Amino acid sequence: MLNKLRPVLARVLGPIVEALARTPLTPNAITIIGTVGVTASALTLYPTGHLFIGTVACAIFVLADILDGALARVKGTSGPFGAFLDSTLDRVADAAIFGGLACYFVLHGHGRGDRVLFAVTLFCLVSGALVSYAKARAQSLGLNGDVGIAERPERMVIGLVAIGLSGLGVPYVLPVGLWLLAAVSAVTFGQRVLAVRRSAVAPAAPVSDAATSGAATQRAGGGTDGPA
Repeated sequence: MLNKLRPVLARVLGPIVEALARTPLTPNAITIIGTVGVTASALTLYPTGHLFIGTVACAIFVLADILDGALARVKGTSGPFGAFLDSTLDRVADAAIFGGLACYFVLHGHGRGDRVLFAVTLFCLVSGALVSYAKARAQSLGLNGDVGIAERPERMVIGLVAIGLSGLGVPYVLPVGLWLLAAVSAVTFGQRVLAVRRSAVAPAAPVSDAATSGAATQRAGGGTDGPA
């Protein structure tokens, strides 16, 4: 859903991308800088109880997830490794955010409610990774798993907004946000599993008579380069 806002954000960030394009910075470097920034911010500020400042810092570095792709298009340096690096380091950033929040509950939690939220935080971390893995694994098998009510941008918004507002003292927003995030992550994972199952059992498209005739002619003429 929020992916539809990427073109708007790209236009807003256009001047920054153009300025970066005139520097030696590469898209992969931007990706790494963003991930290091998110990881350092989340793992140093969240455990010490600085939820709002930590969220602001994380949100700033998360913008690198948009800048790196835009910079790659401007410089013409996009490629498979860049896509691999971006997706892999996204998992690192997610782990840092929820790992830092889990540390916050361990160090500052009081009572059973915070222990429950610690468990919910870990569930959000694991379920988010499973949602992303399900899509990637489906694509590697040539199946369709690109569905779901909450992709990574939506999950990041829910999590960061809840953490940040909690840091400002808004009551109940953190447990509500975490439970909501856990629910939409679980639903999205289920949606992707069902979509992959439907894609796997879907009947193959019928072969036209013209294609069949052409294939028969090719086999008869020995036109194949190797075994099919």
